[in-house]
Amino acid sequence: MLCALDELDDPGSKGFAPDGAAPFFVVRQGDRVFGYINSCPHYQSTLEWKDDTFLTYDKELIQCSLHAALFRIHDGYCVSGPCTGASLKPLAVAVVDGKVVLGNPSDQS
Repeated sequence: MLCALDELDDPGSKGFAPDGAAPFFVVRQGDRVFGYINSCPHYQSTLEWKDDTFLTYDKELIQCSLHAALFRIHDGYCVSGPCTGASLKPLAVAVVDGKVVLGNPSDQS
């Protein structure tokens, strides 16, 4: 388990930096959660400007703090900035029994 769904603001985001693995983050929108590797496709930098802050002020888009690239939450597609047309690398996450977990729902038993 990464966290409980109700620990995430709606909308909201949270970053993770597991030992020996690429850092990643999740974004909540309603009952859905989207996961991405924490690396901007433009410069391969992490996106957040402070812990767990991946979204624009209005919480409508994901924003890279380094170059202000903007990405759609639901698919990670860059709609504005130096990497327009590129996408964040998705990470499979699911909500199972109110918990945010890595993987697809069918993988959870």
